[in-house]
Amino acid sequence: MGILKKLASQTAIYGLSSIFGRFLNYLLVPLYTYHFSAEEYGVVSEFYAYAGFFSVLLLCGFETGYFRFRDKENPKRDRAYSTALIFIVTLNLLFLLSIGLLNNALSAALHYAQHPEYVLFFTLILSLDAISAIPFARLRAEHQAFRFAGIKLIEILVTVSLSLFFIAYCPTLYQQNPQSPLLYFYRPEIGLGYVFIANVSASIIKFLLLSPQLRGIAWGFDRTVFIRLLRYSAPMAVVGFAGIINEMLDRSLLKYLLPYDEQTNMQLLGIYSACYKLSILMSLFIQAFRYAAEPFFFSYADKSDARQIYADVLKYFVIFCVAIFLIVTLYLDFFKYFVGEAFRPGLNAVPILLLANLCLGVYVNLSIWYKLTDKTLIGAYISMAGALLTILLNVWWIPHFGYIGSAWATLVCYGTMAVVSYALGQYFYPVAYEVKKIALYILLGISLYGIKIGSADYASQPAGLLATELFLIYLLTTALLERQLWRKRP
Repeated sequence: MGILKKLASQTAIYGLSSIFGRFLNYLLVPLYTYHFSAEEYGVVSEFYAYAGFFSVLLLCGFETGYFRFRDKENPKRDRAYSTALIFIVTLNLLFLLSIGLLNNALSAALHYAQHPEYVLFFTLILSLDAISAIPFARLRAEHQAFRFAGIKLIEILVTVSLSLFFIAYCPTLYQQNPQSPLLYFYRPEIGLGYVFIANVSASIIKFLLLSPQLRGIAWGFDRTVFIRLLRYSAPMAVVGFAGIINEMLDRSLLKYLLPYDEQTNMQLLGIYSACYKLSILMSLFIQAFRYAAEPFFFSYADKSDARQIYADVLKYFVIFCVAIFLIVTLYLDFFKYFVGEAFRPGLNAVPILLLANLCLGVYVNLSIWYKLTDKTLIGAYISMAGALLTILLNVWWIPHFGYIGSAWATLVCYGTMAVVSYALGQYFYPVAYEVKKIALYILLGISLYGIKIGSADYASQPAGLLATELFLIYLLTTALLERQLWRKRP
């Protein structure tokens, strides 16, 4: 259990920083939904959807490739790191130059001809974030979780602080005292643009804080290492791109596939995107787990008990994710106040999205087989199949079921990918996962939520009390089952 505790402690560090940071960032949801219309919030959501796709293309999977080929023996002259960093910096400088030259035409094509600065802001954010990803990967590989977490927190604090200042404080001050010196950099007509300005500022500060790690670029570019990185990482880029399709495409398609006028479609997009944020706890845990687990899986692969450890990791991961699912769904009557009242009709999508993210987390665990066996091309095929399924289901279901169709498409996609990855993994890299027990925990969570929904209209006790009772049932059942398991072990 010692190695599991180490993984758990690393996940906790990444997780606590992510939870605290995302909680601060989460404050932006009520800020945006109370200060901007659903249509305006839809604009922000659309850009973030596009950003997801480009963030994968601008990193090309080299983050995972670095973990696979980093020089553990000579970390101070790690050619895998410097080669990856030089390539990503060059790629993103070319991207910046290209978008700068094509900005007017691109802005017009996206129907933002009046705000071409939106595209420029996001281009800068994307490039800075892609370049920063390689130094962040080095911090993770060297187990510098606290430095990693600290820089992430500073980035989010800057975003939140500037957003609160420009979106909440300055408009009020402008009405009361338009001559205030605090308004020197404030222009009311920028409005929604301050969302992007806050993010650009935070990305620049993050980039500067990572400057010590950027000095590794002086170690030089190794052509042989680059070819190895490219061969391994290119399929991982396909995996990442397909993953973004699965995660973000629905918010891009809603604007065009909903059967209403453009204004109504943007309003519904804003509602769905805001309620999507309520699955944040599950996403946070999965993100924190990824940060800790990816370098751990690679470093532990040569141990004799590696496969048993991987099986235990997945089981405990599912136990925790089901707990998160229950916390959000059982107490949804409280979580709903994090979004404005106009956005709450979309709350019925939250349980579906939480289950979808749970399936994604299971897939993240299962995907270790193709990373360790260097069969990343098969992983790319799985992801592409998932992306194709996402596209087909969204095109089919959105016109008929609206954003609920998108939520179900996400669940079906991630569930299918998890099943396929498990089947292939058992062939190429067999791991004795406790499938029956994992399924039991997931079904238990869904059943307890079903009891809450079925009891909502006639239960004599307050909803919060019933939710607590159901959550305690899950905790006690889990503790009982795991205690019996431990007693069977020598």
